[in-house]
Amino acid sequence: MSTMEGCDGMADLLPWSIVSIVIPVLIVLIGILVVWKIYKDRKSGFPSADERTQRVTGKAATFALLIGSYFTLALMFMLIFGREFYNLQNVDAGYLLIATLLVSNVSFIILRWVFGRKGD
Repeated sequence: MSTMEGCDGMADLLPWSIVSIVIPVLIVLIGILVVWKIYKDRKSGFPSADERTQRVTGKAATFALLIGSYFTLALMFMLIFGREFYNLQNVDAGYLLIATLLVSNVSFIILRWVFGRKGD
């Protein structure tokens, strides 16, 4: 049983035919942007990775992993306690996976930007 029964949400606003076209187009555009940036940096003489950028990326990845893990634990406890004590309905696993991926990836991007701006 879905928790979205009777709910006119985002599915009614964006038909899946449009969404299924927009997502691959965005992925290709982001890929082109990344390749263009790497090409531009190499052409201007910037190294692709030095010790500082490796340290910043590693630190951001470690913190993002911890944030994603704690977020997953919080979701798990929310679902267990919500079902046992408050008689809440289950949430579809797909929505939970999307939320966890978004939290992990967005936190990595933000932390890499913050640590990169922060100096040594």
